[in-house]
Amino acid sequence: MKKILVLGLAIVTVACQPLRNNSANLASSTLEKVNVFLGSSGDHGQMSPSASSPFNMMSIGPQTYPHIHSGYEHLAKEFLGFTHSRLEGVGCLGSGGNLLIKPILDGDDKTELLKKQESASPGIYKVTFENGIQAQMSVKQNFGLHQYEFPRKGAGLHIDLSHAFVNRFVAEAHEIGTKSISGWIDTQTTCDKGIYRIYYVLEFSNLVTIIKTADHQYRITAPEDATEMGVRVGFSSVSTAFAKAKIEVISLKELASQTATVWEHHLNRIEVDGEKDRVALFYSLLYRGLQAPFLVSETNSTYKAIDGSIQKSTSPIYSGWAIWDNYREQLPMLSLAYPERFGPIVNSIANLYPYGKNNWATKYESSPTVRTEHAIVVLLDGYKKGYPVNFNAIKDSLIAEVDRLEYNAPDKALESSYDSWALSEILKITNDSVLSAKYLNKALEYKHYWEKDFADLSQKDIDKMPSRGMYQGTVWQYRWFVPFDVSGLKKLTGGETPFLNQLDQFFAEDNYNHANQPDLQVPGLYNASSQPWKSQKLFRNIMLDTVVQAYFNDNSKGIDSYIGRIYKNEPQAYVRTMDDDAGTMSSWFVMRSIGLSPANIGSPIYYLTAPIFESVKLNWENGKSFHIQVSNYNKEYFYVQSAQLNGQPIYRNWLTQEEISKGGTLILETAAVPNKKWGIENQWISKTTEAED
Repeated sequence: MKKILVLGLAIVTVACQPLRNNSANLASSTLEKVNVFLGSSGDHGQMSPSASSPFNMMSIGPQTYPHIHSGYEHLAKEFLGFTHSRLEGVGCLGSGGNLLIKPILDGDDKTELLKKQESASPGIYKVTFENGIQAQMSVKQNFGLHQYEFPRKGAGLHIDLSHAFVNRFVAEAHEIGTKSISGWIDTQTTCDKGIYRIYYVLEFSNLVTIIKTADHQYRITAPEDATEMGVRVGFSSVSTAFAKAKIEVISLKELASQTATVWEHHLNRIEVDGEKDRVALFYSLLYRGLQAPFLVSETNSTYKAIDGSIQKSTSPIYSGWAIWDNYREQLPMLSLAYPERFGPIVNSIANLYPYGKNNWATKYESSPTVRTEHAIVVLLDGYKKGYPVNFNAIKDSLIAEVDRLEYNAPDKALESSYDSWALSEILKITNDSVLSAKYLNKALEYKHYWEKDFADLSQKDIDKMPSRGMYQGTVWQYRWFVPFDVSGLKKLTGGETPFLNQLDQFFAEDNYNHANQPDLQVPGLYNASSQPWKSQKLFRNIMLDTVVQAYFNDNSKGIDSYIGRIYKNEPQAYVRTMDDDAGTMSSWFVMRSIGLSPANIGSPIYYLTAPIFESVKLNWENGKSFHIQVSNYNKEYFYVQSAQLNGQPIYRNWLTQEEISKGGTLILETAAVPNKKWGIENQWISKTTEAED
């Protein structure tokens, strides 16, 4: 009963507290717009306000009771302490939660920490508890700093080396120094699939003793008259020596300032100008798209491969994958706006194959991770966008992976066909025409599966979740998943008119589910039809307007439907059961809000839509920029009337990655009514035909 009362009190006590830290030494024009509490309550995003830096496997944040998948529930009042790792917005009760540190009074490990006030901004988190303890923390790449202030003498810290989300702790080994604890921790990763190992060093300031209190647990005591304590934390995926090398002698104020500068640099890569609420929502979501994957290699590019061996690389190595989710949105966003990151990410994905890549995590991960299905599609996408990939070096591994694909459920048949198509394209790049033809024809067998399970819309189970052994999707939602051959899909539906009629029915009957990814690409399918203006309307509705969501991930259609906005800049940001999935859903918004939508991952094409801003500017480190300008901007207009690229009119509704990356200016004219003639000339529609024998 006590726990329930504590949660209820949190609603009253914390609701009126500020959500952002506006400290003058940290605030800047862009950082002030980021609400790090977005999506941090309930099953409405599964995010946290942890102190983080871009692509960093260390994030220090609050561990609450109760908590959501990233360790924190905004409405909760009771804190268990602070942990150092998490993979934001993923399912299976999350991944991470390592190294719990709890400030205590009078040597009492059960000191109650009840939240009184908290604030946070990119790179720093602060909280004051009702007992007077104050805590703040900041991070940079694999280095973090805790600072605690106590209301009276008797300061101390409780350390739990075995803490992890959902009791996924496996093993640990450590050494006790004069003022430090160092070692490694093994933890099961998301959905209990595989194990990751973190090497760490904890260095304590202002301490007297380190006392063991239980297995894997210690109490750090301060001098009798002390009212302050600090902890410096180093992380590595390779060794404690590398972890120790990360530790710096620096004040928390200076560390937070450095990290704020890094965040400012990354966030300003995309400049938007428009309504304040839209701009704030945009940067809060862009912030989420820059958390993972994690940079895990050291300065000399030493890293641990997924077979447990220590390897060297000529470029940075990333880990912490959620590819099945974010190949659709977050990785394309990185490919366009953050090429210096995306190139090494592509190489890191390719580097999984020589060491025995699994669809889920292996036993030797460098950081929390989820799934890597469709990695082959990402490799093809990267190559087509100009990022080099040595396909010959991993050709046999790619073939072996595709040969293991399953077709024993309708959704798996379509998903596996997509990978077979990607392999056929890759084999074509390696000049292996025979095998390329083999896998191309294998991919086109999707038509048989589609006609068997997806053609007949009169069956009673087409809107049930789950049905026919499919994963988190209905027949209605999965039937559109042929991104590599929309031309063939249209023929299967009966042609242009039936295709449009069925799409119209799909949305009119509220069959679309934005709470998950299986049909995430469907609102854009009108771009491959004679009515592209309908995608423009759908994108705007999903981003900013009231919609009906009849599905969630835990029920079938029509049970407790949601009516309202999907994207909200608040702790309960998304619809129920809608995880952000390592930046996937945030990046969906980011891309369409600037007027671009990936047409097919594996093809370097973006469909055009109306931005929700008057001006958008992509800035790259090579000095080039691409400016998207709405010529007659009105916040209510979302239909594209005309377009000009570098002063020349264009009548197609798409651009290539190369056209955008060269830099220049795209001017879009918008209006309150559609121009039904724009975007239907020179259309890009994915098409795959059988190879000749």
